[in-house]
Amino acid sequence: MTHTLASTPAADGYRMPAEWAHHTGCWLIWPERPDNWRLGGKPAQAAFTAVATAIAATEDVTVAVSARQYDNARSELPDTVRVVEMSNDDSWIRDCGPTFVVNDDGDVRGVDWDFNAWGGLVDGLYFPWAADDAVARKVLEIEGIDRYKAHFVLEGGSIDVDGEGTLLVTAECLLSPGRNPGLTQPEIEALLRDHLGVDVVVWLPSGVYLDETNGHVDNFCRFVEPGKVMLTWTDDPTDPQYERSAAALKVLESTVDARGRSIEVVKIHQPGPIFITAEEASGVDSIEGTLPRETGDRLAGSYVNSYIGNDVVVLPVFDDPHDAAAVAAYTELFAPRRVVTVPGREILLGGGNVHCITQQQPSGR
Repeated sequence: MTHTLASTPAADGYRMPAEWAHHTGCWLIWPERPDNWRLGGKPAQAAFTAVATAIAATEDVTVAVSARQYDNARSELPDTVRVVEMSNDDSWIRDCGPTFVVNDDGDVRGVDWDFNAWGGLVDGLYFPWAADDAVARKVLEIEGIDRYKAHFVLEGGSIDVDGEGTLLVTAECLLSPGRNPGLTQPEIEALLRDHLGVDVVVWLPSGVYLDETNGHVDNFCRFVEPGKVMLTWTDDPTDPQYERSAAALKVLESTVDARGRSIEVVKIHQPGPIFITAEEASGVDSIEGTLPRETGDRLAGSYVNSYIGNDVVVLPVFDDPHDAAAVAAYTELFAPRRVVTVPGREILLGGGNVHCITQQQPSGR
């Protein structure tokens, strides 16, 4: 039985572990929205299957799927992947699902944030979003994990921790007017400390250029180990991304983490830039109230948007000249984990990538 707790994780001695901590499993949501995923979601479903298969090699994987797509998902996914029926609005479980927290005894609980489709009625990406807002609670009930209900808007892709008290966020996202306009930056930081068990919050100014999540940090800058981050980069000073990455680098180079360490920055050159083709745009249904996918739109491509599994790291690649350097960097950064590449373009066309569509469930070990 799952209980909803009246306290906060930090008050109870819980904290968000780093993604490289041991997982008992991983969750995804099956893609199907025809106004976001082209050709009825078929190409995206193949990409999600590749991601689920790669992760399932070393940890349990569960895919939540709507009733109308259950049979299709069950037939497409490997038998080793658990498929559960769950209503949803779209397939970004990193953002609508729970954030898991652990204590020193290895107990696991979950935080259920408010979800409003990345900006609600100000600049949210679709309406309604009620089914997505219920996903976190349903996941925790299925797993029998106690729940903290956080009464403020946050997505899992907007936070990244080292597991030792340091948190990365972007001001572009957390201070955006569509999320928590009644809260100041210090108030938001206090809520982050209470719900994630962190001591130091590193505020980067912004994220990836044209990222429709208002600059989620998981598409831009993430810890690879305590005291070391990978940062999306470009060597082209005329690219709008250059100024954003340079500003983040300046903050990181002047930051001391919760353990008193300076932060080492590893630059990962961005792919592309990548733009939507006419064929890709024509395959997406045009529906009022959702973000259009139009020919020539620049996509927020990034190699940082990966998944750190128990024994593998799942890295999106884009048939791009920068793919090889990203694979080489990951191979060095995450050894002895095996780097598994998956086609990232179809997921990117929907607005995110591998990290956005996954949510690790730590074992507490």
